[in-house]
Amino acid sequence: MILLRDIDVYAPEPLGRTDVLLAGGRVVGVAPGITPPGGVEMDVVNGRGLLALPGLIDGHVHIAGAGGEGGPASRTPELRLSQLLEGGITSVIGALGTDGFTRSLEGLLMKAKALRAEGVGCWIYTGAYQVPPPTLLGDVARDLALIEEVIGVGEIAVADHRSSGPTVDELIRLAAHARVGGMLGGKAGIVNLHLGDGERPFEIVREVVRRSELKATQFLPTHVNRSAAVFADAKEYGRDSYVDITASAYPYFPDEEVKPSAAIAQLLAAGVPIGHITMSSDGCGSLPSFDEAGELAKLETGEPASIFREFVDAVRDEGLPIDQAVRVVSTNVADILKLPGKGHIVAGANADLAVLDEDLRLRHVIAGGRWMVRDGEVLRKGSFEA
Repeated sequence: MILLRDIDVYAPEPLGRTDVLLAGGRVVGVAPGITPPGGVEMDVVNGRGLLALPGLIDGHVHIAGAGGEGGPASRTPELRLSQLLEGGITSVIGALGTDGFTRSLEGLLMKAKALRAEGVGCWIYTGAYQVPPPTLLGDVARDLALIEEVIGVGEIAVADHRSSGPTVDELIRLAAHARVGGMLGGKAGIVNLHLGDGERPFEIVREVVRRSELKATQFLPTHVNRSAAVFADAKEYGRDSYVDITASAYPYFPDEEVKPSAAIAQLLAAGVPIGHITMSSDGCGSLPSFDEAGELAKLETGEPASIFREFVDAVRDEGLPIDQAVRVVSTNVADILKLPGKGHIVAGANADLAVLDEDLRLRHVIAGGRWMVRDGEVLRKGSFEA
């Protein structure tokens, strides 16, 4: 059992200084002056000067590696557990990317199971860039209904030269299957869309909504800050549906990308509801840049901890209230993707917490009620990390 005593809690709503009791992998109490039960071993932590947030949730990571746009030597490596913990991340959603041909969903699923065994929450998207997408059981609906870890389909590429160019009808059929599979499996059934640099990348979703009974909230478009033109459209689209900001690419492409922390503030100023905004890292994915001839000119890879960095910048530089920033990197992701027990500090929720000091430096990480980072030291690493 762990008792965080007199700590400033953002659940995400600000609760002020209170106590948080964790036991059996769950939050069992959030109230001032909690009395520890007698005869039970208890780890009591003085929370004065500290802030407790729900553990961050990275909704888009290439946990089994990605890349390959520059040939076999440009394939990116698998995610390491410590890469999550260094960013206060206690849950992650894995995806394939460009390469739905030589990388497998079986490998992605097993990596998700490995991360769960190592102590963090993990789910995956079935599919990849391509339409029709690769699946595990022959159809995205079957994957969603029958495989616990599968919560949606993606990342499906649109408006990108690496996309298979899905038609509106194909996307309607895919999203309808994802929706039904999600209903049968008690999942969100979200279609995660990779937005490229093409003109008006949101238009295909708008057309799907016009020509079907599906709602725009069946889709979660990502990379909305990849360029000024795409972001301008995101400000309009986001008033009615979800938009996902990518955190890890900005340092490599500052002349092209809208800084993620600034993107949050600009979306809010444009009238996008806070509940519509999420941020993911695109961690372990390749971040390629192509020249006018379509040749690969530059290739970088993203880090999951980028979402924590941009969370801090959103609070410090953009003046975003902490509770709103928490929603973007944790609560909204959990609610939109229907991740049970995640994104909130409330009795019955999973005991996943990121604890910061008053300067917003990461001090502790608790996942499933277990210490993962304590006093800035990563205590738990992946099976083959040094």
